[in-house]
Amino acid sequence: MKLTPIELYRHNNLKCSRNTTKTYSTSFSLGVRMLKKEYRNHIYSLYGFVRYADEIVDSLNQFNQERLLHEFKEDTYKAIKRGVSTNPLLDSFQHTVNSCKIDHSLIDSFLKSMEMDLTQKYFSQRDLNDYIYGSAEVVGLMCLKVFYYNNSKEYDRLQYPARKLGEAFQKVNFLRDAEDDFVNKGRVYFKDIDFSNFNHQTKEEIERQIEQDFKEAYPGIVALRKDVRFGVYLAYRYYLSLFKKIKKAPPRAILLKRYRISNTQKSFLLLKVAIKNSLGVF
Repeated sequence: MKLTPIELYRHNNLKCSRNTTKTYSTSFSLGVRMLKKEYRNHIYSLYGFVRYADEIVDSLNQFNQERLLHEFKEDTYKAIKRGVSTNPLLDSFQHTVNSCKIDHSLIDSFLKSMEMDLTQKYFSQRDLNDYIYGSAEVVGLMCLKVFYYNNSKEYDRLQYPARKLGEAFQKVNFLRDAEDDFVNKGRVYFKDIDFSNFNHQTKEEIERQIEQDFKEAYPGIVALRKDVRFGVYLAYRYYLSLFKKIKKAPPRAILLKRYRISNTQKSFLLLKVAIKNSLGVF
């Protein structure tokens, strides 16, 4: 069927979001591909938005990052209000925000966390809680809204585990990216952690927190409807495998390399999760 001009425009913009997801995260894009198409495109749009905001604060340090982020924020809200943008990623994002009725407070919190990355190197416990909520938990809530945009009761019921899953993912990222964050950028997200003297006791305390987050997130994954559970569970198992790999590493090692899951392991996880999903065994 021939697309109308606006449909073709949106289709092309969506391709930019999808390509961004595939370029920056093969693991996440694999999980997204397991979702039904009606959800898949919206998740690509969300990822494209958060990825580019993150790139502004993490990768564009040879430019005025504060100005770039401010302009990105202004352009985001203009796109949402107008219902269109000449920026393909923002056009896809506004379409998802407006279609799924995503609360603007979630976007506010996310962008606030991005601003914190430009202004803070050390985080108090309150700062850390705010940062994790904005940078990770709200992303989980946005995805949940896509899945349940027309079912507020289920959305409310699953909010807590969705937030805990985002929190677990973010804390795993903190350990995975410790080399770049601490050595290259001087950031210390965990309160009172001295990465110069990072030891087993400190690492184990962080790992206990992450294990609890995963534990509290799991019932929410099981409770998801079948047409989205496969993709979310795959992402959960990927991060759990990454966490177990980091957990086996000595404290100093995480400051020397970025741990990853190999493509072979990813393929094995995909097969394992597919079997469990087909059998309904979690």
